[in-house]
Amino acid sequence: MADYFIHFSCLFDVGSAINAVEAEAIRCAHAKTLDEVEGVHLGFDMETDAASGPGALWISGDGDGEPEHVAAFVLACAEAFGLTGRWGFCWALTCSKPRLHSFGGGAQVIDLGNRTTLAWTDCEQWLKAQVDLAADPGIDVRPG
Repeated sequence: MADYFIHFSCLFDVGSAINAVEAEAIRCAHAKTLDEVEGVHLGFDMETDAASGPGALWISGDGDGEPEHVAAFVLACAEAFGLTGRWGFCWALTCSKPRLHSFGGGAQVIDLGNRTTLAWTDCEQWLKAQVDLAADPGIDVRPG
């Protein structure tokens, strides 16, 4: 039997030490809602990273990460603290044994001010699209 994992590690700056404390409350509320409504645990760990700044939060998933939970948390913080700019993170999908369609990853970019996802990608879908393009003899997919 194979085990499947999602890993990520990123920094998210909420602007101040006071906001970092409040972000922990937001995280706890998010975890409680997920447990009560969906019966799942929060798919990331978080701690402050004072070496990176007073409002820096280190967000990680060590095998059982859930990128959707991270995005929802970041958007909630953006709303609570009036954050602006762009923020993003990436993740890796791995497997304990060689299995088809079990390795890859993704990335997401969020516009904090508009509270929207600007872009995201999934490696497996990207790869399939590139292979499908290469199958068309009228399209040159070689690097520039």
